[in-house]
Amino acid sequence: MMRVLMTTDAVGGVWQYALELAGALDAQVVLAVLGPAPDADQRAAVDAAGVTLLDIGLPLDWLSPGPAPVLAAADAVARLARETGADLVHLNAPALAVARFDQPVVAVNHGCLGTWWDAARGGAVDPALAWLPDLVGQGLRAADRVVAPTRAYAEATARRYGLPVTPLAVHNGRTALPLPDAQPFHGALTIGRLWDEAKDSATLDATAARLDAPFVAIGATRAPHGATVTPAHLQATGPLPAEIIGHWLARRPVFASAARFEPFGLAVLEAAQAGCPLVLSDIPTFRELWDGAATFIAPGDAQGFADAIGALLVDPSRHAAQGKAARSLAARYTPAATAAAMTEIYRDALCRRTQAA
Repeated sequence: MMRVLMTTDAVGGVWQYALELAGALDAQVVLAVLGPAPDADQRAAVDAAGVTLLDIGLPLDWLSPGPAPVLAAADAVARLARETGADLVHLNAPALAVARFDQPVVAVNHGCLGTWWDAARGGAVDPALAWLPDLVGQGLRAADRVVAPTRAYAEATARRYGLPVTPLAVHNGRTALPLPDAQPFHGALTIGRLWDEAKDSATLDATAARLDAPFVAIGATRAPHGATVTPAHLQATGPLPAEIIGHWLARRPVFASAARFEPFGLAVLEAAQAGCPLVLSDIPTFRELWDGAATFIAPGDAQGFADAIGALLVDPSRHAAQGKAARSLAARYTPAATAAAMTEIYRDALCRRTQAA
């Protein structure tokens, strides 16, 4: 059986991706966690999945003050790959691929400062932060295979880093959250990192001011590096456990995302799996994943979001039809489908490395 060392972090969506992929793969997977340690619920989920977890106490690239800690972490992961007898290394942080690995390396770019900056701010990256896109670019060019969670983001990655080959696109998968019986919620919902300016919670806050219905926002308002946002009109709950999120989704609110940058969007998938109608910013990622099953609004158009959400709230038949369409399309995006596609990429990387040896 193939032995895979896979990096992850416990901060964002990469955690759920890595845990579900590790559980779906027909392989022996060791999850190496960088950055803040997993909490008790996350450790329980690892135990339930039967996956080996190593909390290696090394810094995340995007939380590091400079390149030296990232380079040290990369070397440490390469050593760990040797020590664990891995056949292949799956890096969910591409900058780590700058190290010298004895095994084939598959780097998955779930999101990075360079592409985020292009979408959120434009122009040259702040000189104080430019080291990080430089390292990511080096890692992407060093990896045996590069993967992105959508074709749209694969193309954005190739453009940003001048890659000679566009990354392979493998859609993320997610096991649907358990949905209890619940009374419908006549309002809107968003879930995500509210502090992240690329998620554009400011537009959703302005949308909430225009709605004659409640608009709930689940997610952190304070970033690990200290950035904060204080919505004036959204009913911000802060982060909530999966069980409570499942309860909210079971009420089938209109789910909205105004993101200007989104490599995939697991929260949108969770909402679609629950049968929530979707109102999304008209960006390439969302078009690729949800065309035909969502209402698309120009990024930054708060009135457009308010009109679209309001139209669904006053039309139960349309609300139900769009929710059904979203759920039908969401059935494509499963951990099993992701694992099957990644397994083929792993095998190809191993085969080509063997042939080159």
